[in-house]
Amino acid sequence: MPLSHIKVLDFCRARTGPTCVRQLSEFGAQVIKVELPDDEDDGTGGRHGFDFQNLHPNKRSLTLNLKAPESREIVRRLVLRTDVLAENFRPAVKARLGIDYLTLSALNPRLVYVSISGFGQTGPYADRAGLDQIAQGLSGFMTVNGFPGQGPLRAGLPIADLTAGLMAAHGVMVALYERERSGRGQWVHTSLLQAMIRLMDLQAARFLIGGEVPGQAGNYHPVGVPTGVFRCRDGSLIIQAANKRLYERLCRALDAEELIGDPRFATDEARRGHREEMTAELEARLARRDMADWQERLNEAGVPAGPILDVRRAFEDPQARTLPVWREVRRAHRRDPPRAGLLPRRDPSFPPGRGGLGSPGPGLARAPRRLWTSPGHRTPPTLFGPRDPGLTAPAAAGPPPTPSRSPRRTS
Repeated sequence: MPLSHIKVLDFCRARTGPTCVRQLSEFGAQVIKVELPDDEDDGTGGRHGFDFQNLHPNKRSLTLNLKAPESREIVRRLVLRTDVLAENFRPAVKARLGIDYLTLSALNPRLVYVSISGFGQTGPYADRAGLDQIAQGLSGFMTVNGFPGQGPLRAGLPIADLTAGLMAAHGVMVALYERERSGRGQWVHTSLLQAMIRLMDLQAARFLIGGEVPGQAGNYHPVGVPTGVFRCRDGSLIIQAANKRLYERLCRALDAEELIGDPRFATDEARRGHREEMTAELEARLARRDMADWQERLNEAGVPAGPILDVRRAFEDPQARTLPVWREVRRAHRRDPPRAGLLPRRDPSFPPGRGGLGSPGPGLARAPRRLWTSPGHRTPPTLFGPRDPGLTAPAAAGPPPTPSRSPRRTS
């Protein structure tokens, strides 16, 4: 595995930091999740619940009271052999605990230190607690999501958490690569707010370059017409035909060639100015057939079209079942329901059997002596002996993974 030599200390709670570290662990990094004593309240449910298991595969657990000098000494000793340290403390907290970048990089100049915060390491909001939906609101995202006249709307996923975590992982990879040349680590940091503003992309460019404050467009593309959800005889279909070539193909597939030369729709700009009329003309033709018939006919004509599926049907879809998007692992605890062994997989660049899930999330009470280990590392070095002060119940990751199998149905 490409990161099997990389050792990671994970001080993160909630979702953003674990998303970053999960990316590293799925490419082979050895991860120790540092947890506070008796702290199970991180907003991800119980240790054996779906969210914790989703966020923390391939890790070992180490419980430390960071307010105790003995525990902080253990952290400093671990840092000497650490490649990446991930944390999402507020700036004043990590400085008070003595685990900030300046302190720890002085001990290990090769350390890549990644900080993920709500709003950044500086500025008027730096010491505020920041969560996903707060960043969605501050970034402008909620004012471009949803339907006109119905008020701002949050996304159905924690997109600020996920985007910041993925961006942080990308930054860590770049810092590790740069370290190969310079020999020195770096301080990598992002925030929920920074990630959401970056994610605004097209909508941000409309304002920064075009001077336009974008609004809501519902199920339609904000500028590309026709692109969106259209009613057929028995349901709705997503159609994307915003450029001239695709629009002409769409009209021919609908037996509506007269719309190609209609001056209301003849150019991209004209179609944008007549979106409602364009939608009415298309839906009048689409009402003649069922959604499945149109989906087949449009795709055969080279027009991108697809259905709207719920989560169950998405995982049952024949195309999804050909992709490496989930994998079965042995359950973390015998009390877990059988489906606890099916978890998402996020490493499509590797063939089956390499990368991804090696074990479920860690327990809290087991105490192996070897900390820098992970599934597949049979003879790792032992960092501490059995009587090191301040070390409380380090826990191994879950039991060894089951052999790779074909994906099971999730229903």
